[in-house]
Amino acid sequence: MAKIELTASGLQELEAELAELIEVRRPAVVERIAQAKGFGDLSENSEYDDAKNEQGFIESRIVEVESILSHAVVVKPPSNVKTVKIGTTVTFTDTGTRKQQTFDIVASANANPMKGLMSDESPIGAGLLGKKEGDKVELKTPAGIMTVKINKVKATK
Repeated sequence: MAKIELTASGLQELEAELAELIEVRRPAVVERIAQAKGFGDLSENSEYDDAKNEQGFIESRIVEVESILSHAVVVKPPSNVKTVKIGTTVTFTDTGTRKQQTFDIVASANANPMKGLMSDESPIGAGLLGKKEGDKVELKTPAGIMTVKINKVKATK
């Protein structure tokens, strides 16, 4: 696996998630499985099946997060920001709708557009990489092509 660039806060979030999975969620699901076994016949025990499915999800997420962390490289916050890259906050205006949006550009492992964290690999994030304030950029999104004007690029706090 190649190196995975993360911001310092993104690294902390993944470390916290891993601790939660290992220290809280894993023991809780093990307890649920033990309780469900007490209900009798496992072949028709929905509580047992649900708990085993959750255990599978938790274990696979632990492996995934551990893999990400083992390949993580913390991206230093840029000091003299001129272009969009991981670790920057970009504000742009959709020239069609005049709607302004602001996103922090992060590695895909930390992406969460609902929280304003845009992956550098997403159509919007990838399209903005390397651009600077004042640039007009055509972004190919699943909803179609949108043209944006970059208003501001700054280091993410």
